[in-house]
Amino acid sequence: MTCSLGAAGYAAADMSLEPLLLRHRVVACVGSGGVGKTTTAAALALHAALSGREVLCLTIDPARRLAQSLGIDGRAGVEHRVPDEAFARHGLRPRGVLWAMMLDPKRAFDELVTRRASSPQARERILGNRIYRHLSESLAGVQEYMAMEKLHEVRERGRWDLVVLDTPPTSNAIDFLEAPDKLIGLIDSPATRWLVQAFESERRRFSLDLLGRGAAYLLRGLSRFTGLEFLSNVAEFVVGLNELFGGFRAHAEQVARALRGPEVAFVLVTSPAPLAIDEALYMHERLVSASMRPAAFVVNGVHRLLPEPAVPHEALLEAARAFFAPPTDVEDLVGRLRRALDDERALAIADRVEVERLRARAAGALPVVEVPAFDADVHDLGALAAVAEHLIQRPTHAVVATA
Repeated sequence: MTCSLGAAGYAAADMSLEPLLLRHRVVACVGSGGVGKTTTAAALALHAALSGREVLCLTIDPARRLAQSLGIDGRAGVEHRVPDEAFARHGLRPRGVLWAMMLDPKRAFDELVTRRASSPQARERILGNRIYRHLSESLAGVQEYMAMEKLHEVRERGRWDLVVLDTPPTSNAIDFLEAPDKLIGLIDSPATRWLVQAFESERRRFSLDLLGRGAAYLLRGLSRFTGLEFLSNVAEFVVGLNELFGGFRAHAEQVARALRGPEVAFVLVTSPAPLAIDEALYMHERLVSASMRPAAFVVNGVHRLLPEPAVPHEALLEAARAFFAPPTDVEDLVGRLRRALDDERALAIADRVEVERLRARAAGALPVVEVPAFDADVHDLGALAAVAEHLIQRPTHAVVATA
């Protein structure tokens, strides 16, 4: 398997993500849904802030308690600084600053229109267009594209030392990479070009007289089902976007190129589940083929292999009888505990098989960092710091207050 890792400078034996955070300005966590992308992104951002950097964690719909721990109070699209007292509650003493933002795709699209509109009138025409209002909230691919657009914006502003992106939760992680092409395909398709041609922008009205006979026939037939007013709204929307971006294709390609730059790295997040491992490997191949920079694998929720009891079964029964009073059925209790231990060991062995399969397929090209299964959900800064210890492979005692 080919790999672009050489430019990133990681050794196969380096199982820490700290070099990644030091060598890049943008780190994007990618993977299928439910594998811990949000937690990984937040933990990496937290560690960088504890280590002295000014960091923005740009996340997509985090779990409520995790959002609260990051200072996100429900207002999407707004940058929130995580207050010092939130760190202090968990004995953490940051040398840098942590900011967090939850992406609002609709707001991001509106801000993009506002920034790039040629005039207040052009801006209001687009924002007030009924088709725009619908598509900016519900069109497939808008969330993924706006995540890329927002990342491009904050990167260009240069305010933060590091931006960590939690990519959208999609059924297929490739959707994120294909978002610009999907929107280009929508706006630059033959049907939309016909609509633009039929829209007389000077008089702001829709006319089929400007089209060839075949296109006019097709659109006239479509208008019987949708109405000319609907087609006019669609045409005005597309014309507005073309005016707005000065060629949407060129702008979307600029956004996509930014993700291929040397300052951007991708962390492939997965669980030990076989299908998730397969998707992570496929994602790695797609990133490489797209000239993007996969930098590491993170495997979340790996079960530890607990040891077998060091004492004979009879000794366990005797210890249990000394601890539990009748009428406790000690033999049944010890039997159930033993079966639970066997089940946990079986999970750990299955996880180990999958992690080693990932290592073998990655052929040592990328670091593979494991995060163990935690007993409770990760929902506060203290738990995120514990996750970060596994990602960085060293304790955070240097940034933990001793008082």
